Amino acid sequence: MINPNKIEEIAKQVSELVPPGLKSAGEEFERKVKQVVQAKLSQLDVVNREDFEVQTQVLLRTRTKLEELEKKVEELEARLAEKE
Repeated sequence: MINPNKIEEIAKQVSELVPPGLKSAGEEFERKVKQVVQAKLSQLDVVNREDFEVQTQVLLRTRTKLEELEKKVEELEARLAEKE
């Protein structure tokens, strides 16, 4: 899920760019910006940081196992070549 604090931060940054004359409508504007940003972010195909870290660790373990298997195959091929 997307961090609500980040959405709040983005909405504040956008509302700070509003000219002073429009500041009176700032709260309503900020609320609408939050809604729009949250809606658009929910449409993106993103994962949270925790899921990303878990998948990164899985990938690293898989890569290590693959490298070990590649070495074993090379050793077996070398042994087979020696016998021939």
